[in-house]
Amino acid sequence: MPSLLLNRRDLDFLLYEWLDVVSLTGRARHADHSRETFDDVLDLAEQIATEHFAPHNHKADANEPVFDGEHVTLIPEVAAALSVFADAGLLGGALDEELGGLQLPTVIGNAVFAWFQAANVGTSSYPFLTIANVNLLVEHGSPEQVETYVKPMVEGRWFGTMCLSEPQAGSSLSDVTTRAEPQDDGTYRLFGNKMWISAGDHDLTENIVHLVLAKIPGGPAGVKGISLFIVPKTVVETGERNDVVLAGLNHKMGFRGTVNTLLNFGEGKHTPGGRPGAVGYLVGEPHQGLKYMFHMMNEARIGVGLGATALGYTGYLHSLDYAKGRPQGRPVSAKDPASPQVPIVQHADVKRMLLAQKSYVEGALALNFYCGRLLDEHATGETEHARADALLLLDVLTPIAKSWPSQWCLEANSLAIQVLGGYGYTREYPVEQFYRDNRLNPIHEGTHGIQGLDLLGRKVVMNGGAGLQALTGAMDRTVARAHDAGGELADLAARLQESSERIAKTTAAVWSAGDIEVSLANASTYLEAVGHVVLAWIWLEQLLAADGKEGDFYEGKRQAGRYFFRVELPRTGPQLALLESLDTTSLDTQTSWF
Repeated sequence: MPSLLLNRRDLDFLLYEWLDVVSLTGRARHADHSRETFDDVLDLAEQIATEHFAPHNHKADANEPVFDGEHVTLIPEVAAALSVFADAGLLGGALDEELGGLQLPTVIGNAVFAWFQAANVGTSSYPFLTIANVNLLVEHGSPEQVETYVKPMVEGRWFGTMCLSEPQAGSSLSDVTTRAEPQDDGTYRLFGNKMWISAGDHDLTENIVHLVLAKIPGGPAGVKGISLFIVPKTVVETGERNDVVLAGLNHKMGFRGTVNTLLNFGEGKHTPGGRPGAVGYLVGEPHQGLKYMFHMMNEARIGVGLGATALGYTGYLHSLDYAKGRPQGRPVSAKDPASPQVPIVQHADVKRMLLAQKSYVEGALALNFYCGRLLDEHATGETEHARADALLLLDVLTPIAKSWPSQWCLEANSLAIQVLGGYGYTREYPVEQFYRDNRLNPIHEGTHGIQGLDLLGRKVVMNGGAGLQALTGAMDRTVARAHDAGGELADLAARLQESSERIAKTTAAVWSAGDIEVSLANASTYLEAVGHVVLAWIWLEQLLAADGKEGDFYEGKRQAGRYFFRVELPRTGPQLALLESLDTTSLDTQTSWF
């Protein structure tokens, strides 16, 4: 029976027929790999996800972590699954071999992890955060910090977190108040509170490595004064319990299997070395913490988009399976009420809902894999110019890769519930949990509003508009190939070219306002419109890869691509018109009017 987590045939198409990941084995970093090793690790991921993660997904949702005032208790299946994951070496999938990694391409690592997010997003959160923590320390930590903290995390003996938000600050990181007081021995003592910390406390591992944003007294105000610190749950040098205390658990509508915490640093419950404060170790240079943390945050944003995609994808496959097996009603042309009922997949409106889901989830998965391929090009590209171009395009795509799947794969989950009808709203079927889990992703790692400000306020205008030029230039190259292919592809290329040119025109119009508040007032609308055009581009890329190939799989690709161009891309017209008008309806609204 085909998997209801992901479609392996689709993964193979994206990785091998479109992105040509096998060509990466011609580069020194990946020379020890081959199509066979890639397939082996993908097979292993599917097996572990299916056998060890998926079976307790519903149980973990129904039995949230419990805090008794001293310890957090999770269902035992979580630790068992994570042990299998770690023993398979997957925590170091894309990491250097010398650090215990498998040195896989990032795009393969994304494909591997998608299996776990589709199977059980709550349990997969623990390695997700740990991997991002490891990658940050490898990039910005000292050799001693890498040796001390990275290797145990790669082995799965320790897990990691990221501690940014505070109760009074939320996403406004300039307002964090956690302070880090320097000590004579070169360490720091931290005092403050951190909110919404996933995996912040548990007994799954021997230690937890917190990466904490804090301010050193006397430093610059705002974000320029933020530094980054390693704050372990247990002080490595002494084995003492650090002064990091779990104040309570947050109870969310989804991701219920993930411990989500409020942590107190330096409240005095523990005093390592007989002194107050949580022992911390500075990462890199003082006051550069936000820059370092963005390494982890940008990786996490793409990972959140991948998780949203995986949840949308498994919801689509579950609803498709249901629709094929659920007889109900008859074709509208049927006249005999005694004739047999037909599977609901034969009804046009159910086909519409399934086709919409397919266009969203397969498009989003392709976008995420494309971002992974850009990371591989940035790391191993044959020229400095190629590496720089890949990074520039990735920077522009990151807010879209986070937010678009979080919005539209959530919509796919909503449609999956609708396909199942009344059953879709019951806990006896998994699609309602997929929706609840996915509803968190529009908020995780920055809301749509924050991503819109990032895209319109920074990414497309950076370096004198180089970001926007990189995006439209990539689209133009795809358009040229599709024009050369002729036929339907040429027609779709013309539509994409019109939309791409409209984005450039709209961006110029928005920034012509001469008032930054007016220019950014509708940044979320800009994000959604540009995101839809980007997905049309990604679909045209897939259609080019499928061109001339026969069979139901390729016909399905072509039909989903047609759907996106015919039904979804036209949504952007009114949105771009609104942006070009410099509408200030939201901006002008007074608080007293609500």
